[in-house]
Amino acid sequence: MNTPRNSPSPSTASYKHAATQFASVRGEDFAYRELGPGDGVPLILLVHLAGVLDNWDPRVVDGLAARRRVITFDNRGVGGSSGSTPDTIEAMARDAVLFVRALGFEQVDLLGLSMGGFVAQVIAAEEPNLVRKVVLAGTGPAGGPGIDKVPALTVQATLKGALTRQDPKLSLFFTDTAGGRQAGRDFLERLKERTLNRDKNISLPSLRAQLKAIKRWGRQAPSDLSGIHQPVLLANGENDRMVPSSNTLDMAARLPHSELVPLYPDAGHGGIFQFHDEFVTRALGFLES
Repeated sequence: MNTPRNSPSPSTASYKHAATQFASVRGEDFAYRELGPGDGVPLILLVHLAGVLDNWDPRVVDGLAARRRVITFDNRGVGGSSGSTPDTIEAMARDAVLFVRALGFEQVDLLGLSMGGFVAQVIAAEEPNLVRKVVLAGTGPAGGPGIDKVPALTVQATLKGALTRQDPKLSLFFTDTAGGRQAGRDFLERLKERTLNRDKNISLPSLRAQLKAIKRWGRQAPSDLSGIHQPVLLANGENDRMVPSSNTLDMAARLPHSELVPLYPDAGHGGIFQFHDEFVTRALGFLES
């Protein structure tokens, strides 16, 4: 029932070898990769600010794909996808829904990280029949405290990174402790494992559009989460400096059907990457329960 009409069977190979494919969505080509078993409800991964296909931790994708059909994709105008990038979260959500339907899926699960978590909330609320379960990591509700400051933090970290020749993800995703710095270095090494047919980095105009969308999301009236009726699993590090961890706790309290993973110790925005084994085990258990 959930096998797409125009898509080859997913491969069980590792993410670093997964072929990049393209789906036509209203005249634009959306780049995506898929792997894992060919049956069951697909798990759609919605990536963070500035993220492309190669920004997903292969340990997370491979771990999930051991038991689930997993699909990563570039939203409109990002990485290998054509078109211009939307500057609202709501428009990104509409694009994601069109992408899912272009693959012929009638029901999916969602994993949204950071900005992808904003998008996942909109899809879950607006498409209740399409979405079965949701995993939200390092994210927060519209109007959540600190979210409108993400663009400024990102620009500061990028400039500092350029001066110090250090990837800004180290300071944005991980804690500034010995453990956090080591976890960050390990993560960046894993992101290099794919050497062939890598995705294109996000362009400056697309990054600007995403930053505008995040600022708008952070400055909206606080969202009413009671309209999200699907089961939701929430995860984050205990010291997220991008989307403050208090947002995760707030969502867990306000979503009607939520489960909270205890906040990962000595971890930040990239907590699910730092604790990839624990996260994969918990997410699979939640999705299969």
